[in-house]
Amino acid sequence: MRPSARHARAFPAWFAALLVGALLHGTMARSATIVLAVQTADARPLPGAVITLHNLSVTAHPSVPVQAVMDQVNRAFEPDLLVVPVGSSVEFPNSDSVSHQIYSFSPAKRFQLPLYRGKPYPPVHFDQTGLVILGCNIHDSMLAYVLVTDAPYFGRTDASGSWSAEVPRGTYKVTVWHPRMQQGSELEREISIGDSDRASLSLRVAKALQPAPLEGAHHSWDTY
Repeated sequence: MRPSARHARAFPAWFAALLVGALLHGTMARSATIVLAVQTADARPLPGAVITLHNLSVTAHPSVPVQAVMDQVNRAFEPDLLVVPVGSSVEFPNSDSVSHQIYSFSPAKRFQLPLYRGKPYPPVHFDQTGLVILGCNIHDSMLAYVLVTDAPYFGRTDASGSWSAEVPRGTYKVTVWHPRMQQGSELEREISIGDSDRASLSLRVAKALQPAPLEGAHHSWDTY
């Protein structure tokens, strides 16, 4: 006769700890470091480029939505580029000494926050993937981007044009975007991570970057 759950023999604590350790070790063994280096067309490092990774080997869920903040200071967005998971919310406070009127005509998110200062409006919900371009109806020099992604892994390259992450082994589609890349020149590559603990990929933008979009205004993506 099968014993009831009440009379079932419990596993010793040491055995349970050993089992958990083995499972964790197996999970870590399936992970590896991916290192990406992005360059301009003339082989200079490209900092600030947005990297997204989609796992082609298995179905991976997007990253958990976040609550982000894009402020307005000294007639500029701070920060002027956000990368957020789909379903995230972004608050747009105005900490400036003057009023602003924020808007977006982008298909991924059309909205407008009429003239304001402080925090009169609730956060904006970004429920579709895509690039959202932001401006101010009062100050033409203000420009910012919110890139909404369903990729489980994403980030921006550092000052040396590099970005790395710990990811499960498999095959990934790598996408690179930068505000000054010419339209239609987004980079897409595939990289496979097999038995090694590290995989590297160098990518070079095919065309020269566009000039800074607005004369007389400095943005985080203007210097490279």
